[in-house]
This record gives sequence, structure tokens and C-alpha cells, in this order.
Amino acid sequence: MMASSSAVPIEKKKITSSVYDVQAEQPPFGSRYLTEDSDVWSKNAWDHVPPPDDQHERIAASLARQHAKPVPVEEKLAYNSRPAKHWDNFYKMNADNFFRNRKWLHTEFPELVASTRPDAGPVTIAELGCGAGNSAFPLLASNQNPLLELHAFDYSNHAVKLVQRNELYLAPPVGSIRASVWDLTSSEGLPDGITASSVDIVVLIFVLSALHPDEWAQAVSNIYKLLKPGGLVVMRDYGRHDLTQLRFKEGRLLEDNFYIRGDKTRVYFFELDELAMLFTGSPARPKDKVPSELEVVYEDEEDESSRPALSESASRTTTGTPLCLRTARTLLLVNLSPALPAATPPPPLQHDAARRRPPPPREPQAPAQDVPRLDAGHLPQAPPPEAQTQAGTSTGPASVTAIAPASSASGCAQGYSLK
Repeated sequence: MMASSSAVPIEKKKITSSVYDVQAEQPPFGSRYLTEDSDVWSKNAWDHVPPPDDQHERIAASLARQHAKPVPVEEKLAYNSRPAKHWDNFYKMNADNFFRNRKWLHTEFPELVASTRPDAGPVTIAELGCGAGNSAFPLLASNQNPLLELHAFDYSNHAVKLVQRNELYLAPPVGSIRASVWDLTSSEGLPDGITASSVDIVVLIFVLSALHPDEWAQAVSNIYKLLKPGGLVVMRDYGRHDLTQLRFKEGRLLEDNFYIRGDKTRVYFFELDELAMLFTGSPARPKDKVPSELEVVYEDEEDESSRPALSESASRTTTGTPLCLRTARTLLLVNLSPALPAATPPPPLQHDAARRRPPPPREPQAPAQDVPRLDAGHLPQAPPPEAQTQAGTSTGPASVTAIAPASSASGCAQGYSLK
């Protein structure tokens, strides 16, 4: 018996994350407005939405609920001891179907686009924590630079196998790509096939959030070793009090702002000053922070039936702190830079491209007292209490571009700029 043509089609539950498909046409960032309340769940995010009056109270209530019942102490070691195994299991279950290719890479990081142009010349890009290649392959697919070298690393053996089986990997149209297993937090040296100070751009897409905070220092040290003087780090990750963080249930909190998902993978939600301290050694300067808005995003980590009604949810919210969000996993359009010498005024704030510092003068100069230094043996400590965001505010996901400037004679970086 044939079904009636008027039958209502069954809507299948999404099995992919809420990121743009590189092949799909999408409106530019900042142009998606919610004009009808009935449309609130039709998109994963909305722009320029006012916050509810009780935003801070909702955040405080969610955090109190999570802290009241954290992960039992005896289970924490198991979750933190073999993280690569849990990501292996994740990719065995989801293969390359979970994350869509990331079209927003070309929008957020124009430096990557410039590297793929025919006349760009020799460029080496290393994606750390490549997963199934959802960032590397969009770059490779659009590449017109025959001298572009892509390196994709992940500590999940199964994820690397997925990359190596991809048609673009087996026969790249232009340029080259190489994938291998490597743990960003390893203290045993850099991966095979790549040398120190040889990478122009390091790509970190939702990578640092998967690491334990105790592992960040080693990760940054390895990143610094990979980068050429003047090299670039482009980063995107979760932000503090993101809606995804607030929706975590009891029994998921490992440490403050650090959680375990149902698939046993970990996730940390960053505060802006933490990232600034990690890459520059200084907290973010208030004048470098941009007023922001937080849009509602429904993530598929929970069953659809758990989705709250519009009138009860924080479905249209704006952060109370100066950051810029686009989706639950998105960007922070913020320019951070350490204090510069008095003779060199800071460049103006930029949102569309990273700020590249000019090459150092030929004559050796002593570093200024207020310029932070960072190398493998001098990593930044945690920010002071006064630099941390007050409880009950949301700082949102972050998209950061860090620039490693030319090294001094001692091998220490003279400063960083972050976007």
C-alpha cells in the first residue's frame, strides 16, 4: 500500500555537529536575526539578541547544580589517564560523520586563505588535533598553491587513519598533505617528518579544551617549538559559561569549568584571560575586549526531548562581559597584545586579520621590562585573581590568532599578539 502524498515526513535527528558545511551557501556572520519566536529552533544560533534579565542568576544556578554533584574522586583518574583511547572510541563509533567540514575557517582566518593562493609561495600549515580532517580537507580542497604543505596530527590513531583513507589525502589536487599520530602534550619531542621552527601556521580547532589544564604548558611549549619566528597560531574553542557548559548535568564536573561528556571525552571552557596568559603571559587588556552577544544554540549532546520551552530557556541571551560569540562553538573577535615598549605604541584594534609585528631591528636590543617572554623554560603562570572574570558572567567561546614574533638571541619570544 502506497503512502499518501500528504503524509508528513519524519524529521530525522541530526547526527552532526552544528558547524557550517564548506559546500553550502551561508549568510555572512552577524546577519542572522530572529524576528519570529516560532523560528527559534530552526537555526543553531541567532545574532544580536538581547539577554534575559536573570542571565547571571541562571548561570549561577547551573554551576551550583553541577558543583553539588561532581564526578566521584575515584573516577577522575580513569577519565584523565587515557584520553586518546576515549577519542579513539569516539572516531570508531562516528567515523568521519560527526563533524562537518568547516567553512568558517575561510571567514575567520583570512591568513589561511592567503596561504592557498597560487602565488603564496612555500607555506607550511600544521593542524594539531586534526580529528577526521574537517579543517585540513576544506583547506586542501580550495588550495591553489602548489607549494603548500599540510601536516595533520592527532593523538587518536583511528582519527589519523580516517584522514589517511580520504580521497583528498590519497590524491591531493594541489599541494601536499601528511597525517600522523602525535600527542600535542608529549614531552618526548616533535613529531616525525617536521622540524623545529618550520611551521608558518598552527591550527588549533577545539583542541586545547580537550586537554587537562595541567597539560597546557607543555602544549604551548611544543607549539612554540614548531613555529617559525613570526609564525601564526589560529585557534577556536569553547568559552566560559557557554550554553553547552551550563547544560551539563550532575556527575559531569571533573574540575572547575572542566567536564566529562557521555562519550568520556573531556572539555574545558575558557575564560579570555586564561588564553591571554597562556599565549602572552599577561591578562587581556580591557580596551582590547569587544562588546559581545551570546546567541542560543541547541547542541545534540542531549536528547531532543530535554530541550526547554522557549519561555523557560535562555534562548536569546547576551553576555554581560565584552566578548563576541556566534554559536556555541565559535569565535571571539578580540585583539589581545602584551604591553609594548613606550617607544612603540600598540597598533589599532583589528578584527579581520591578524596583526603582524614588523621584523626586529638589525641592532640587538634589550627586551623591555613589560614585554612578556615565553619559551619552553619560561611558561606563564595562572592569571592573578584580579584579572579573572567575576562569577556569574559569560565570556563565551574564543577564536584566537596568536603571532610568534622573531626570537631574541637567547631564543625567547619577545611577545605575542592575539586576535
